[in-house]
Amino acid sequence: MSDFAISARDVVKDYGCVKALSSVTLDVRKGEIFGFLGPNGAGKTTMINILTGQVKATKGSAKVLGIDSIKEPVRVRANVGIVPEQENPPSFLTAIEYLYLVSKIRAIANYETKCSWWFDYLDFAAYKDALCKDLSRGTRQKLMIAQAFLHEPKVVFIDEPLINLDPIIQKKIKTFLKEYAAKGNTIFLSTHVLEIADELCGRIAIIDKGLLVACDTLAKLKKNKGETLENLFIRLVCHKETSRIR
Repeated sequence: MSDFAISARDVVKDYGCVKALSSVTLDVRKGEIFGFLGPNGAGKTTMINILTGQVKATKGSAKVLGIDSIKEPVRVRANVGIVPEQENPPSFLTAIEYLYLVSKIRAIANYETKCSWWFDYLDFAAYKDALCKDLSRGTRQKLMIAQAFLHEPKVVFIDEPLINLDPIIQKKIKTFLKEYAAKGNTIFLSTHVLEIADELCGRIAIIDKGLLVACDTLAKLKKNKGETLENLFIRLVCHKETSRIR
């Protein structure tokens, strides 16, 4: 059995004359928090959408937990959790109705206990009966995080996880992610907030203009021990001609 929870080979995505991804190849190991970094418009969300079967690649192949993301997209999504960049729970449901709906769709046992745990852990139980359309962005973000982990998936894709959350909840989420990965689960973390990746991720990939320009541990990617992730990031993406680094 493969040690990789996620594998992609030569993934290309074209939107007309725009090349969103250019031959991206990467492997993500089981039990790691893998950082997928890049500036705005670099192709991070497109890559997540392809890996989770929400968008079809123009060329290339991708597998998650050994399941072909292109041929079996629904099966992939049934086995993973996804926290999208934009928090978008159904506006006509209350927070608790939404989590119950997710629980029914995913056939989650003891869902009432699990839902209650998330409401308490992320400190938004007071809003469980509020309509999603009336929730703040931060509370909707909490709800989307809860729904992604409710069925305890082996792989979770997270697009900008902490962007709307206060420091107290951010610390809780970071602690939870570390503990979740330590149990053998995999987190694919897409962000342009470098401090999050520096704190959480064992390995990172950096994408720029659809090209993978780096993929390794921070220690191996840095020119010297004193180089910060910010300096590393700027060095790799602020150049005249993007080239792959292996």
